[in-house]
Amino acid sequence: MTAPLHVIILAAGQGSRMKSRLPKVLHKVAGKPMLHHVIDTARSLGAEGIHGVIGHGAEQVRAVTPASDIHWALQEQQLGTGHAVAQALPAVPDGVIALVLYGDVPLINPETLVALVSRVSERSLGLLTVDLDNPEGYGRILRNDQGRVIAIVEQKDASESEKAICEVNTGILAVHSDHLKRWLPQLSNSNAQGEYYLTDIIAMAADEGLAIEVAQPSHEQEVQGVNNRLQLAELERWFQRCEAERLMSEGATLADPARIDVRGELTVGQDVLIDVNVVFEGRVTLGDNVSIGPNCMIRDASLADNVTVYANSIIEGAEVAEDCQIGPFARLRPGTRLARTAKIGNFVETKKADVGEGSKINHLSYVGDATLGRRVNVGAGTITCNYDGVNKFHTVLGDNVFVGSNTALVAPVSVADDAVIGAGSTITSDVAEQDLAVARARQRNIKGWKRPEKKA
Repeated sequence: MTAPLHVIILAAGQGSRMKSRLPKVLHKVAGKPMLHHVIDTARSLGAEGIHGVIGHGAEQVRAVTPASDIHWALQEQQLGTGHAVAQALPAVPDGVIALVLYGDVPLINPETLVALVSRVSERSLGLLTVDLDNPEGYGRILRNDQGRVIAIVEQKDASESEKAICEVNTGILAVHSDHLKRWLPQLSNSNAQGEYYLTDIIAMAADEGLAIEVAQPSHEQEVQGVNNRLQLAELERWFQRCEAERLMSEGATLADPARIDVRGELTVGQDVLIDVNVVFEGRVTLGDNVSIGPNCMIRDASLADNVTVYANSIIEGAEVAEDCQIGPFARLRPGTRLARTAKIGNFVETKKADVGEGSKINHLSYVGDATLGRRVNVGAGTITCNYDGVNKFHTVLGDNVFVGSNTALVAPVSVADDAVIGAGSTITSDVAEQDLAVARARQRNIKGWKRPEKKA
């Protein structure tokens, strides 16, 4: 039976090369802190325990990561990776597999880690390595004449011949906790960095006759760490390229795969068309035949089949039914629900609005805290006056209501089925079925009016 898995995530570094007051592991890839990517990966492995080692900005890291399933350990002095793991070890039980991950290596694939952990036994540990064309800065993997791993030498301690080795250490390893608890107290800081290297346990394992079983990732970007903003940007683009390839394989056409950003979970149906510079955040679902124009932002929303979103629109927290049209330059705020064939036009903003089947708000309007029936037509320049400075009030428009342009609907107010509101009205009272409501001052034309003149 496989031993339980405990994951140790090292996240204590300052990240001075980021030139930031924000702890390095809180910098984001795909809209999510790097550390959170790693935590989510640990959870996906079914880890029985997750241990986070924090140091610089520890309270900030904990505040941004409100997770009850993480045991935090504090590394007050950054004395190396071996010292960092030692801070977490008291909370790691005996007889489990300990997997060491890094909070600034956010895109490691769970399948890669499953393969790594499968190599661990009481007589072997698993080591993740990668072959790099340019291994500068990485610890090199030393093998004996039989090709077995016997040690890792850090760049600053390596000889010239060792520096020529292209197989490098990723820092990620898995080992039985009993071995780890025996080896860590034996670590020495007699090296160029004056630090306690976790990698020194490889030589200890080899000396005891344990096999060092190697696994490698499918792509080197999986194990790429982030030390500066350039590397952060490189990982971002690699992630987005992978997302673009996934979307295209699932039935989406992307006008330019290099100009889409997915910062959450995006699910697409067949024959979806996504133009350039579209950003998706949170959980977004697109049905079949959905078309998204350029420069749109969609967050935490669901769009059913045959929806068209025109350019420069923002949709957040909205539910959009089949055959709707949105935009251009529309904004759907949280709580908006569009029934099928509804239309939201240019420079229209909605919030907590239920818009009925076939209803239209085509131009330059704000509709908030409102319920619209079927086939409602809202004229240009209409607003629902839903806020008195303290409380919000509701507006109800029945089926087939026609609202003339430049109308103010002062909530709470109800307009019944088939009623008509004259243009330029300020409606403060309910309107009955089939009534025409006109609420505006009578026009006066003053004869002989003389325009004011500028004084000399």
